Amino acid sequence: MSAGTREQPATASAREAREPAGRVDAGRLAGLIEEFAALSEGGPGVTRPGYTELERRAHETFADHMRGLGLRVWSDAAGNTYAERPGHGDPALGALGTGSHLDSVPGAGRFDGIAGVVAGMEAARVLVETEAAHARPVRFVAFATEEGARFGQACVGSRIAAGLTGAGDLGLLRDGTGTTLAQAMEGVGLDPARVEEARWDPAEWSAFVELHIEQGNVLESLGTPIGVVDAISGSSRLRLTLTGRASHTGGTPMHHRADALAAAAECVLLAERLANDPRHRGTRATVGRLDVAPGSITTIPGEVTMSVDIRDVDSDRQRETAAEFVARSRELCDRRGIGLRAEELADASPVVLPVWIADAIGGACAALGVGHHVLPSGASHDSQMINHIVPSGMIFVPSRDGLSHTPEEWTDPSDLATGTRVLLATLLELDGLLAPPTTRPGSGA
Repeated sequence: MSAGTREQPATASAREAREPAGRVDAGRLAGLIEEFAALSEGGPGVTRPGYTELERRAHETFADHMRGLGLRVWSDAAGNTYAERPGHGDPALGALGTGSHLDSVPGAGRFDGIAGVVAGMEAARVLVETEAAHARPVRFVAFATEEGARFGQACVGSRIAAGLTGAGDLGLLRDGTGTTLAQAMEGVGLDPARVEEARWDPAEWSAFVELHIEQGNVLESLGTPIGVVDAISGSSRLRLTLTGRASHTGGTPMHHRADALAAAAECVLLAERLANDPRHRGTRATVGRLDVAPGSITTIPGEVTMSVDIRDVDSDRQRETAAEFVARSRELCDRRGIGLRAEELADASPVVLPVWIADAIGGACAALGVGHHVLPSGASHDSQMINHIVPSGMIFVPSRDGLSHTPEEWTDPSDLATGTRVLLATLLELDGLLAPPTTRPGSGA
């Protein structure tokens, strides 16, 4: 499915969703956003790392609200939290799901991930208060630790749910203090040895739809309120350690130096050149962190550790770019007399999302009289992982100036309310669309 604006005819089931969707309250959504934003280590922005007490408090806030609606609430061994409204049909029918995550990067905005969670919470409220009928159960999910900022691996909770991360992986990933992912989980009362129990059974699910802020400026530039995501970029994350020779800045002539930071600077510019050359149209390469030692103004840097994030919607090009970056970085380090060690922190493949779910989102937009635009996502998301076992779709709402992962991140409550109406109508549309599990449409594009 190519990117572009798409008109979709409204189906009968989508038209029936107009009444409950019209009950979505932008003020309630804004209030929930503020409530979660208050759970932060402090400003500027929101800092709520994964597998910390703050993240667990956010999950309990979600759980308390959902219990207040009379929903069944539980958590799994990965720390993902669920709430379910039962359906009126055959109990064997797989559930429809929606949700996102509650953790943040340091100094983040208040919408990334949280917008999708509060949209689900508001959709649940409307379903309960309008007594809307749906044959299949609807599950609302708050995933644990989606952001990769702490451990380098993104989407931990959803990767565990999808069977992509197991107990054996949890001791291999460490944060900047040396704490392993397994230790962090234990620190908040989770048992990392039991995470296999958190894996989803595909037979228990029918489809999953995640609402998220765009984190870009396509929708804002088009003046279009809804994005329908057709593909999600993959990500190769690397850690490079460059080892030179620390020595006195005044006593060491320029031609006798082995400056690890100067070599790292060349690597940063190499990443930028690779992503900008004609062979890499659509590739994104970012060096997001440089740790310099010994870190003294009068000492030539002897060691630099740098993080690199390479993203692409083309799987082969993503991995080839990562390999080329490492090879060419090694060449320039050899030329400078600098040692180089390269490690892969994480690797996630791009995914193409099922067309039939995207079409259901488009049908819901048509029923509500809301314009939409089809586009890919350059960021990773929980639905990218869940799609490995449950057909998934994504709804984007606009981000002001395209900003995200910054305190200036902003989505207007009215735009979030429009997205929530589309989300609710999509869930009801899918409930009417899906045949029994044995004849369900395929999940391929």
